[in-house]
Amino acid sequence: MTAPGKVYLIGAGPGDPGLISLRAVELLGRADAVLYDYLVNPVVLRHCRPDTQQISLGKHGSGRLWTQTQINAQMVELAQQGATVVRLKSGDPLIFGRASEELEFLSRHGIPFEIVPGITAAIAAAAYAGIPLTQRDTASAVALIAGQEDAEKSETSLDYAALARFPGTLAFYMGVTTVGHWTRQLIAAGKPADTPVAVLRRVSLPDQTRIQTTLAEVADVVARERLRPPVVFLIGPAAAQTDWAWFERRPLFGRRILVTRPAEQTDDLARPLAELGAEVLVQPVVEIRPLPADVAIPFSERELRQFDWLVFSSRNGVRCFFDALAGRGLDIRAVGQARLAAIGPGTAEELTRYHLRADLVPSTYQAENLAEALAHEAAGQRFLLVRASRGRDVLAQMLAAAGGQVTQQVVYESRDVPAADPEMVAQLRAGRIHWTTVTSSAIARGLVRLFGEGLRRTRLVSISPLTSAVLAELGFAPA
Repeated sequence: MTAPGKVYLIGAGPGDPGLISLRAVELLGRADAVLYDYLVNPVVLRHCRPDTQQISLGKHGSGRLWTQTQINAQMVELAQQGATVVRLKSGDPLIFGRASEELEFLSRHGIPFEIVPGITAAIAAAAYAGIPLTQRDTASAVALIAGQEDAEKSETSLDYAALARFPGTLAFYMGVTTVGHWTRQLIAAGKPADTPVAVLRRVSLPDQTRIQTTLAEVADVVARERLRPPVVFLIGPAAAQTDWAWFERRPLFGRRILVTRPAEQTDDLARPLAELGAEVLVQPVVEIRPLPADVAIPFSERELRQFDWLVFSSRNGVRCFFDALAGRGLDIRAVGQARLAAIGPGTAEELTRYHLRADLVPSTYQAENLAEALAHEAAGQRFLLVRASRGRDVLAQMLAAAGGQVTQQVVYESRDVPAADPEMVAQLRAGRIHWTTVTSSAIARGLVRLFGEGLRRTRLVSISPLTSAVLAELGFAPA
């Protein structure tokens, strides 16, 4: 008989994928199956193994929505098969997450479990809005309140008179559709109508919105703005604080930026853009495929040692070359005393991952400048140019013209992505993407092939004069 697996109830936090705990990341990496709610940011699923079964529990108004009974049964069935199961919830699993029903069901069936806390929405809302939930003078307590109770209850569990007297901040969850009811009840119980209210939607995400209002006006605000969940309402004197609203003040807040680099390089650009406040969308335009080790490095160790210079024109070239070297059973000693040239600081930084330092990086990051920097001592020198399957030959031509002995070696294929994500096509056509990044000539050509006239509805930002020239040649000059 198969020993039962284990179920982990994990809080994924409010939305920002960076707010998930280290313990949660560890367990996602071990999970055989993950059952996740629609409010969970799908980016956190990147922590799963490729073979992990990922089960979406549905979205309101879009397809099948799992019932709690079905969720309970699925967890137990998977665990009884010996699987490691993650039940992934937004926020914290024990705060308005129906965890008690799941824990009772798991216990009844003898399934071991562990609970991993997450950052609940009210705590995140306060932090991302710069609102101190507690203040020495005005807020000595915090109450987390369900704005929508179980429809099967015969009467409310909420004591509005006690809430009206509460000496601190009230945080209402799930209160959008019932906002008229609970605001009236609070005012009728004696809560001042002018009590400050901060309405926070999609907390910690790049499109977070905040509305300042009062208890008397909040229901009208929700109706006028047609607000939809997820929304948290913070009520009390502390909710009036706006001086510390750091999140919306970041320089790229409200900007939607499309990153088009190969998947392996996306984070290097997407992460700093996101930290500056941008909503980052990703659509790789080319894909990188390393060649087999014996194809990427067809040289013997003796032949490798004969080169005076190894010249790298991209991060991908560095990574694929040294990975192929390891695949051949060799290490950096195989390159002997060869000096290293990198086309730019990003490529030079990639070399440091292999404990190597570039001997030469040109002041302007393109092939002509790299060739000029090497040309003064090129005569009689042996150069190994590590490159992609496509690209210009200008570097090889200029070094050869300067008297160098040049060998070009392709270590990876650069291929066009065959089709764009339909959602990205729609976003571009609708003019909802403010900026689109273009980081190589190949990406420039691929963008035009994939999106065509849709690129007229966005602003193109180019990495270099060469890439800009290719864009202009194609009729899409960069902004």
